[in-house]
Amino acid sequence: MTQNYKAALEKKLEEKSARVAVLGLGYVGLPLAVVFAEAGFHVIGIDPDSRKVDTIRRGDSHIHDVPAEQVKRLVEVGRLQATTDFSVLGNADAVSICVPTPLRKTGDPDLSFILNATEELAKYMHPGMVVVLESTTYPGTTREIMLPKLGGERGLAAGEDIFLAFSPERVDPGRSDWTTYNTPKVIGGITLACSQVAAAWYRQALQRSCRSTRLRSLRWPSCWKTPFG
Repeated sequence: MTQNYKAALEKKLEEKSARVAVLGLGYVGLPLAVVFAEAGFHVIGIDPDSRKVDTIRRGDSHIHDVPAEQVKRLVEVGRLQATTDFSVLGNADAVSICVPTPLRKTGDPDLSFILNATEELAKYMHPGMVVVLESTTYPGTTREIMLPKLGGERGLAAGEDIFLAFSPERVDPGRSDWTTYNTPKVIGGITLACSQVAAAWYRQALQRSCRSTRLRSLRWPSCWKTPFG
């Protein structure tokens, strides 16, 4: 009998027993990690920059929109951790990729951080995992670049074994009225099942999220607001 990874993962997400990882602890990743932790998930943030990791571990914040007191409290109760070690992804059930995509001199986004994050994550992909890309990027990145690495090359089928989606980051640094918690989110998956699982996850922590199955159409809201992130 084929195992129903979707149902098992959705149950973990609803019970908030799923282990959450956030790749990239910048102005998108740290606020998102904190929102998930505040919702009751156990969250581990991963970043190759040891300075960011050390700051979080000592209960401080390097992001203006995230109060140090909040980070300190979440670290002390064990709901927020940080590391430079990507191997912890082997124990993760839900992964959000929030790495930067800075502009090149030619004006197009540098996807090297997404590529590196995908390569690292691919080493630890396993059935029953949901992955959401938040980084601003080109249409097709999730399906054409990430899916083959995370799914095809490891014999994992999207929508059955793993669940891959895109949700364009809509962070507007410095605003207190619209934050990561209450800014409306759109989520698009590789398949309908992918959309459903990703939406089930984000719904546990965010005030406003909606599902879309039109993956390619989701790149542009973020690009309009903050061109190429």
